[in-house]
Amino acid sequence: MQVDIKTSDIRPIRQTFSHVARRLGDKPASRYQEATLDMQPTANFHYRPLWQPEYELYDKRRTTIVMADWYSFKDPRHYYYGVYTMARARQQEGADRQFEFAEKRSLLAQADPQTRESLQQVMVPLRHYEWGANMNMSYCCGYGYGTAVTQAFIFAAMDRLGIAQYMSRIGLQVDGNTGAALDAGKQAWLAHPAWQGVRRTMEKLFVTKDWFEVFVAQSLVFDGLMYPLIHRRYVNAHSAASGHALAMLTEFPNEWFDETARWVDATVKTAVDESPANAAQLSRWYVQWRDEIAEALQPLAALALHDTGAGVLASLVTELDARAARLGIQK
Repeated sequence: MQVDIKTSDIRPIRQTFSHVARRLGDKPASRYQEATLDMQPTANFHYRPLWQPEYELYDKRRTTIVMADWYSFKDPRHYYYGVYTMARARQQEGADRQFEFAEKRSLLAQADPQTRESLQQVMVPLRHYEWGANMNMSYCCGYGYGTAVTQAFIFAAMDRLGIAQYMSRIGLQVDGNTGAALDAGKQAWLAHPAWQGVRRTMEKLFVTKDWFEVFVAQSLVFDGLMYPLIHRRYVNAHSAASGHALAMLTEFPNEWFDETARWVDATVKTAVDESPANAAQLSRWYVQWRDEIAEALQPLAALALHDTGAGVLASLVTELDARAARLGIQK
């Protein structure tokens, strides 16, 4: 008996969803494209926002940035919900192992009193900074236009909550899980002179209406100075005194900053390249917030790095200017 095995070539009726095909043609699309392109509703809304009836529920006029196509923005990480959650789950597993290792050996609790006091004044208050950044990214998601940017905003918002929790866990390891370091960090955020400029600037961002301006100020400028200042320069200067536990416990924020900077740069550059008007507006925002945030960070830089703080902050501003110039922003 002879069996002939034959294969059949079954062609799909269509390669992707129709709304994606209208943009890309009838060809296979990536999961990121299918989960992003034209996902935001644009018509048939039941009501306008009661608190702002002059706007639609999703409205391009909420920012002065103008785009011919709001889906021109692309996330170089290609994050949609599935990929994002899997990536963060893997990173959290690694971070949890590092925290468990440090806690089991009481690495931060055994640091000298001066180091523990510094951590309470410099590192632990960052949990409040991260909460503020979560608020700003949530605002950008709520009032932004187009899934290409709004989904990335909500991912960033959730990341900020996670980083705030890591800062809280550092505080708990400093004080042996008594909560005293968290209370000290809260008081530093509310009352220490070194933090008041940062807190004032964060609260000013809470009432800034243009969501794209909030994005530039928070993600490009504020984070672009705060993360290198504290998570790198300060951590490097104090890591040895903590048995290098501090560097280990801040590895995720450092990796997150590098990864997120790719998305921030791509988003800003796309807006800059869209039109001279966009480029001019983004340059004005950048200069305004760079000057204000750099001034706000001066007392914190002195608290964190003492006599070298001013010089380090000045060098970080220069590096940020170079990064902005690569994006097409003119100072």
